[in-house]
Amino acid sequence: MALAIFDLDETLINGDCASLWSERMCSLGWVDRASFMRENDALMSAYSEGKLAMEDYMAFSLAPLKGRTVSAVALLVEAFVDEVIEPRIYGDARRTVDGHRMQGDRLLVISASGDHLVRPIAARLGIAEVLAIELATDNGTYTGGTRGTLTYREGKVIRLDEWLSAGHENLDGASFYSDSRNDLPLLQKVTRPHAVNPDAALRTYAGQAAWPILAWR
Repeated sequence: MALAIFDLDETLINGDCASLWSERMCSLGWVDRASFMRENDALMSAYSEGKLAMEDYMAFSLAPLKGRTVSAVALLVEAFVDEVIEPRIYGDARRTVDGHRMQGDRLLVISASGDHLVRPIAARLGIAEVLAIELATDNGTYTGGTRGTLTYREGKVIRLDEWLSAGHENLDGASFYSDSRNDLPLLQKVTRPHAVNPDAALRTYAGQAAWPILAWR
C-alpha cells in the first residue's frame, strides 16, 4: 500500500478555502469586508509569489475566530462547505482520489490552511487523514492562535515526517499532487510528484524535471 498525498487549495478544489472562508466571515458580519478582504488579498498575493510568512496570514485570518466556540464555528463551516466548497471540488480530483482508493493506497490531505476548514472539506472526498495548520483552543474556544509546526513549505515535510514516524510508515512509492511552488520541498521527496494546474514557477520546474503536469477541471 502506497501513500497518495494531496494538497487542497487550487489542487482538489477550484479556489483557496481560506480566502473563501474570509469572504464568508465578511458575510457573517464578523469583519469589515473592504478592509479585511484588501488585507487578505495582499497576503495571498505574497503566498502566490512564495514570499508569505504564514504566521502573519494565520494571525490575521484567525483573529475573527477569537472567543468563538469550536462547536459554533464547526456548524458554520459545514454550511460553508455545502454551499461554497462542494461545487468547487474538481471532478478530476474526485476521479484521481477514487482511483488511488481502488488501488488500496492510503489517502492523506496536507494543506497550509486551517484544520477547521481542511478536515471537513477532505471528508467530502472520503479522506479522513489530514495534516493542516492546527488552531489553538482554550476550554472549547478559539484563541486566535495556532499550535505546533505550520504545514507550509518545509513545515509540510516536518509534519509529514512526524506523521510517518508515528505510524511506522514511509514514502516508498508515494504520490503527491500540488499546484504550488511552495510545495516543492515535499514534491521533491516523493516517488511520484504531480503538478496540478501549476503556478508558473512550478510549471517550469516540473517541465525541467519531467514530472506529470495535470490540468484538473
